[in-house]
Amino acid sequence: MTEAFVILNQQASMGVFSFFSKDKKEQLDKGLEKTKESFFGKLARTVAGKSRVDAEVLDSLEETLITSDVGVNTTLKIIEKIEERVSRDKFMNVSELDVILKEEITNLLEENNSSDTENYEIPKHDDGPHVIMVVGVNGVGKTTTIGKLAHQFKEGDNKVVLGAADTFRAAAVDQLIIWSERVGVPIVEQGMNADPASVAFDTLESAKAQGADVAIIDTAGRLHNKVNLMNELTKIKRVMSKVIPGAPHEVLLVLDGSTGQNAYEQAKQFAAATDITALAITKLDGTAKGGVVIGISDQMKIPVRYIGVGEGVNDLQLFNRKHFVDSLFSK
Repeated sequence: MTEAFVILNQQASMGVFSFFSKDKKEQLDKGLEKTKESFFGKLARTVAGKSRVDAEVLDSLEETLITSDVGVNTTLKIIEKIEERVSRDKFMNVSELDVILKEEITNLLEENNSSDTENYEIPKHDDGPHVIMVVGVNGVGKTTTIGKLAHQFKEGDNKVVLGAADTFRAAAVDQLIIWSERVGVPIVEQGMNADPASVAFDTLESAKAQGADVAIIDTAGRLHNKVNLMNELTKIKRVMSKVIPGAPHEVLLVLDGSTGQNAYEQAKQFAAATDITALAITKLDGTAKGGVVIGISDQMKIPVRYIGVGEGVNDLQLFNRKHFVDSLFSK
């Protein structure tokens, strides 16, 4: 895949950078186009010929949300909130429905650890760099996400080291090497079939020696056996903590937004195997299933940290619930 490398416009001090600007808003709007077209098309059909929000409209709205990959449980929460408002206000015009829906989705995201982040400051640790372990099944855009993060961290004046601990696929190691060369950051790799924990250990040792600010560790994307996955990730974490106490400081799960509710199932399996601290949801620009961001945030109670809204290196954005919902409901 060819990546469009556009240098991030930085207006920040050492280690701190902004992921949002006018250009970012346009990228977000463009990235959510397919979701918006699908969602509002369904919503328009829901209220066609209706003047007030009644039981029939709410039933149709429920179907609209579920088929937009918001998820059943999250959809029921939203419908319940709107039903309460209809009951309280007695009469609600259908023209108000999208405004009310926007408010309820915003409130839901606010309840579920999703932040209004516009700037990200990499935490500092006395014992070494900030360590991010990245997990996710093959094909979700895990390696690409690591490459984009490395580029953006570097553009924020941070020294970054990559670790190629997904050693079960030669392509995974090769792809990360290519990304390290593209963005100009060092990588620690031992080739295919090397012990992943050994690679992670050497990566942190190297990162400490180089005075790095961030170390990003790739891991294998296998889900065929939850026990094996749990054992492997636990071993990697245990070995890293011997080099840097408390490492990894973040466990970032990468999910493919275009797979809809399957992404949620993957999230549940990984959450059962290790402690996930944040989510990155990729490929939202190529799908009408952007509603999955709302459902995953609600059901997992794990903050969505990044969303991918394009192939360009700067199209990986910090997730901001206000910007996301504003864009989703913009026409």
